[in-house]
This record gives sequence, structure tokens and C-alpha cells, in this order.
Amino acid sequence: MNKLFLSLSLAALFALPTALLSQQPQPQRTTIRSGELWPDDSGQHINAHGGGVLHYGDTYYWFGEHKSDWTSDALVGVTCYSSKDLLNWHNCGVALSVSDDSSSDIERGCILERPKVIYNPTTKQFCMWFHLELKGRGYDAARYGVAVADRPEGPYRFLYSQRSDAGIWPLEFSSEHQAVLDTLGTFHYQDWTPAWREAVDKGLIVKRDFAGGQMSRDMTLYVDDDGKAYHIFSSEENLTLHIAELTEDYLHHSGRYTRVAPAGHNEAPAIFKHQGTYWMITSGCTGWAPNEARMFSAPSIWGPWTQHPNPCRGPKAEITFGGQSTFILPVGDQYIFMADIWRPRRPSNARYIWLPIEFEDGKPIVRWQEEWTFE
Repeated sequence: MNKLFLSLSLAALFALPTALLSQQPQPQRTTIRSGELWPDDSGQHINAHGGGVLHYGDTYYWFGEHKSDWTSDALVGVTCYSSKDLLNWHNCGVALSVSDDSSSDIERGCILERPKVIYNPTTKQFCMWFHLELKGRGYDAARYGVAVADRPEGPYRFLYSQRSDAGIWPLEFSSEHQAVLDTLGTFHYQDWTPAWREAVDKGLIVKRDFAGGQMSRDMTLYVDDDGKAYHIFSSEENLTLHIAELTEDYLHHSGRYTRVAPAGHNEAPAIFKHQGTYWMITSGCTGWAPNEARMFSAPSIWGPWTQHPNPCRGPKAEITFGGQSTFILPVGDQYIFMADIWRPRRPSNARYIWLPIEFEDGKPIVRWQEEWTFE
């Protein structure tokens, strides 16, 4: 028997008890318990990993990666769940489907990660951005993808994918700075040496990727109070974060972008604004293994960004409670820190961390709680 057919058959067999359970009415959830199975209203564990939440009207929409039992490659696409209370969720189905067309950038088997959706009130379109790696190329493509829909739950129509800001220098690169770039060449430096890090800080990889576009991997979206939207993503071989302004329709980069923590090796950005200060929580780059969260603040989206100590408190705070940041959701005057506990051996079994953000001495902290609910 074909091994793939056998594995799929066994997976279907093992899924039968859950499918039967899903036919039974589910009790209403009244609290959030991070790290546990989180069933939707049909009894199935929510499959929306690396995701984010859109609040539209009186409903919240949770978008995330649909993961299978045996691979993190995209075999289905982006799923959407809806909720009125952020506790009990209904599966709205697949918001963006991968394609069986081998000429499509989002061909089934590609890597499609960290989808985020924002609403544009002018165009009345829901705009989805995500990190995309082309099928069969590992993490070499380093692109972002864009899709649109007329309804929050979709279906979304894929528009394009590409790298970021080809032929454009960051805002802070003056003519003097660009003259320094002329002295930098990758053949002069050995990776991970102090001289190499200094060269990365000055723009070594920005220069390398200038013509073809900057790399775009782990990402989030943020809409500011004035309606301007921004794409925040890990770039330069995951060494430097970029913040890129979007056009008024939220479908392209405007050409204005800045760098955050050059050579700092950050990914998984999650951003929010509190009392005029921008806060961003990120992680280090350790693959699927958890690590210590980092935190940055700035008086403007354009910086300057200042790094602060790990905001996590409680058991396993030194490894972000075993998870990795993905999104920060404002709810009234509260904020929810969202993270994923990855399970690479069985990706669909990955769990979620949702914790309220508190403030001590004016700075955000994320304290572990076994169980909590909204005020």
C-alpha cells in the first residue's frame, strides 16, 4: 500500500472519536486556560496557529495557519474562527485556500505562516498579509503574500507575493550612510564575528538584497490611530526587524520603511500602543524551541526603539512559558498577549497562550495565570 495513503487512512481512523465528539453540543467556555486544548463549538481543537484576531462589528475573527498532523507545510491554507466573547469560537472554514495549480505562488505544500487581517474602511476590503515560502525552496524565498475579501471570513482572493521594498533604502539611510555601504562587501566578513555584526548593523544585508528586495519572514500588521497601516516583519536573514508603511488601500508597501534592532536576531513581532507609546514583543531565533521574549518601546512607529528586559513573569518565564509571540489584541482598555506553543512532531496539536498584559512602573508585563477571564 502507498505509504502516504496508509498514513492518511490511519489519521482518519484515529480522528473518528473526535469526529463523533464533535456531533455533541459543547459546553460554553467561561475562562481562558493557556496551554490546554481549546475546542471550538463542534468540539475540535482550534486550528489557527501563528495567527491574529480582527475585531469587526460585534464579532472577533481569529485567523491562523491550518496545520496537519504530520507537517507544517500548507496543505489547506488559512482558517477563520468567529466569536462574540473571545472564549467560544465557531469554525468559519478556510478563509484562504492553497492552490493545486503548480504555477501558483501558494501551491499546496508551500509554507504559509502568520496570517494577519486588517479592514480598510475606504475600500471596504479585508486585507490579509502573510509570510510565504515557495514550495520546494525551504526558507529561501522569504516573501510576503497579500489577499483580499469582501467579508471578514472570506473567501480571500490571493493577489501576489514578493520581497519587500526592492530598490529602496530605509528612511534613516542618508547619503553619508549610503557612502559607507559602498565599503561593505560580504566577502570581507566571517559570519557571527563582531566585525560582521557591525557590518550588518550598517546595512551589509540591506545592500546585498537591495535590487531584488528585502527578505520578509515572521510578521504582523498594525493599524495606527490615524488609519495608517504598517507591516512589521523579520528581515535580513532574521537578523533585523523592518517596519514598512502600507499604501492607503493596505495592499502594498508605500516605500517608507525603517529598521529595528539591526543584527539583534528577532522574529515573531507583536505590537500595540498604550498611552502614546509603541510596545513590541518579539522572540529570539531558535527554530521551534521556545526562548526568552524581548520587548522594545518607541515614542513613534519610526523609532527610536529601545530594548527592555523580558516582560514575562512566572513559571517558565525565561522561555516565554514555552511559547512564542504572535499577536497582541486590544480589547477595550485591556490587551491580550497571544503566543503559540509549537508541537513540531504533531503540528496540529500546537497549543495557545492567551494572557492579559499588566503594567508595572509604566511598562508592560505578562504574568502567567493558570486560568483567567475578562473583567
